[in-house]
Amino acid sequence: MTSTPSAAAVPGSTLPAYYRDLERRLSEYLSADHVAKVRRAFEIGADAHEGQARRSGEPYITHPVAVAGILAELRMDWETLAAAILHDALEDTPLPREVISGEFGEPVAELVDGVTKLDKVRFRSRQEAAAESFRKMLLAMALDLRVILIKLADRLHNMRTLDAMRPESRRRIARETLEIYAPIAQRLGMNKIKSELQDHGFRSLHPWRYEVVSKRIASQPVVRRESMTKLEVQLSHKLASEGLKHRLIGRVKSPWSIYSKMRNEHKSFDQVMDVFGFRVVVEKVSDCYLGLGAVHGLYKPVDARFRDFIAIPKLNGYQSLHTVLFGPYGSPVEVQLRTEEMDLIAERGIAAHWMYKSGSSASSSAQNRAHDWVRGLLESQQDAGSSIEFLENVKVDLFPDEVYLFTPQGDILSLPRNATVLDFAYAVHTDVGNHAVAARVDKKLVPLRSQLSSGQTVEIITAPSAAPGPQWLEYVVTSKARTAIRHHLKRLEHEDAVKLGHRMLDRALEALDTSLDRVPSARFERYLGEQRYRRMEDLLADIALGNRMPAQVAQVLSAEGSATPAQPYGGGMASEQILITGTERGVLSFAGCCHPIPGDDIMGYLTTGKGVVVHRLECRNVSEYRKSPDRWVPIGWDRQVEGDYKVALIIEVENRPGVLAQVAAAVAESDSNIDSVEYRERDVSMAVLHFMIEVRHRKHLADVIRRLRRLSVLHGVQRL
Repeated sequence: MTSTPSAAAVPGSTLPAYYRDLERRLSEYLSADHVAKVRRAFEIGADAHEGQARRSGEPYITHPVAVAGILAELRMDWETLAAAILHDALEDTPLPREVISGEFGEPVAELVDGVTKLDKVRFRSRQEAAAESFRKMLLAMALDLRVILIKLADRLHNMRTLDAMRPESRRRIARETLEIYAPIAQRLGMNKIKSELQDHGFRSLHPWRYEVVSKRIASQPVVRRESMTKLEVQLSHKLASEGLKHRLIGRVKSPWSIYSKMRNEHKSFDQVMDVFGFRVVVEKVSDCYLGLGAVHGLYKPVDARFRDFIAIPKLNGYQSLHTVLFGPYGSPVEVQLRTEEMDLIAERGIAAHWMYKSGSSASSSAQNRAHDWVRGLLESQQDAGSSIEFLENVKVDLFPDEVYLFTPQGDILSLPRNATVLDFAYAVHTDVGNHAVAARVDKKLVPLRSQLSSGQTVEIITAPSAAPGPQWLEYVVTSKARTAIRHHLKRLEHEDAVKLGHRMLDRALEALDTSLDRVPSARFERYLGEQRYRRMEDLLADIALGNRMPAQVAQVLSAEGSATPAQPYGGGMASEQILITGTERGVLSFAGCCHPIPGDDIMGYLTTGKGVVVHRLECRNVSEYRKSPDRWVPIGWDRQVEGDYKVALIIEVENRPGVLAQVAAAVAESDSNIDSVEYRERDVSMAVLHFMIEVRHRKHLADVIRRLRRLSVLHGVQRL
């Protein structure tokens, strides 16, 4: 192992100018030993990338050094800087990981691993590769948040130098930056990096729009600039007269923020720019509230436009007081008041944690929130079906606007805008969400789909028998709730598939005069191993889903020691039927050609990937299905059948006003829902209607038809 050289081991004059600039910045806050370690990383990185160039023609090593320079502005530690310089070395050069861990220790090697893109795994699409790379990055973030800081700095420098890329690559990278990386920077409180990422992304994705907005900002009228100056003087004088030490900064909107506001709020450029913005930075928290009183004394506040993010911080740790004033020039004046520490955290987010060597409470709190967020993402990614699904969930979770809600105990929960009671329930705990039935919002009973507003107190009502249904996915906006519901439904579908597959294999074995209990366990284990099933449940679920034919599985399992000839699985109507309740999720569906309902004579047809499709025996397609007896499943209705079932009716009525309403009323009076209705034929005297209604069973359908036949306008009704 090579020993780490001292800071003076390599003469500074031999280093390139771009690295000397970085080292000058590092010497302002790092010790000589740590500066030397970063220099050693540069030497190894420069040697590894020797001969490689960027698209711009510059030596490749200039990119990782520039990434380290961005992190040096955030005053990150030497390990982060060394990893930043080496972050592409594992992927793009022959440099082995052992050299990095040997020279700088395992933490630096793990950081480099975390930001290394996937290059050895082949994916079906570029989208899947990007999604899987993002999933890997989040796994590394869970171990060390510095991974995301390096990744954001890497993306920022790439965006600064994006002009060297081809137009289609520029647009793809810009879109990914605006959809993923800029929102992540905002979610971690790093507003300065977020704003620059957004503006570079805007310029690359919509160059013409960017130019138009930028020129309009640069050519603001002199009157506006003078008004801004006068307001700044008046505010500063008022704060000073109250004895408050402060910094007052006029806020300038970025091209992306102006464009987004114009697009999302349907405002013109002049309407967006007709707002003056100031930031007041003071010494103590109490000074923030004193300053608020001072500016309210100068100009009247706009009602309902005050937000206290100091008492209730944002999810990313952001703290500030926000107010809007009636300005003297007919334009609103937005004022934010915060302490120096809050200002630093607002600009740098979790990166501020490394700037406070003493470990300030605010910076630690921001980092803890970031850890909690990443842990929550990792929980959801375990239940996500694919990397792409996980990435879409993360996008949903990156909403910039939140609502702040209270539990009955007074705890505060932050949720995205448009969050519902069900989102709140899952935010409390997954088990609370899974068993939620209703809620009391400010002591009033409301359903689970109700949207919530900031300041409300929410109490979730649960019941042991309650469970998520597919419709719950329409009620939620958070990724945690969505993935928890999907996971529960998939588990239920798997359980139903296992039960149905067990019954199907039992029937197939009975046709061969044996049973599952009589199959030797060694033979069963051998079959599972040969077919690469980890356990019996996976085989049974595959049978129910139509991926394995039960008759074929039964023949293999009973082959040894059985002289009984193999019979087709269907076995005709003489075979004992499998009874269904209609609630077998994911493995049972009802054919759209004949719409079977409880009470009908039915048969099942095994379809690969879909499971059992149920048909009426008189269905016109049954004769075709009988040609594949191995896929025919003898089924019948259980005694306890649940749910509503669709059925199609053809109704002939007189063609006159109000007839459709009479028919709909008769269906509703029969306690049946109308799913759809359409005219099939229509002439001067007659109309033929196609109704799709929901009924519970054949008796219920008979009640509907009986009530329809009482109508004087009806000439005929029949079931399709």
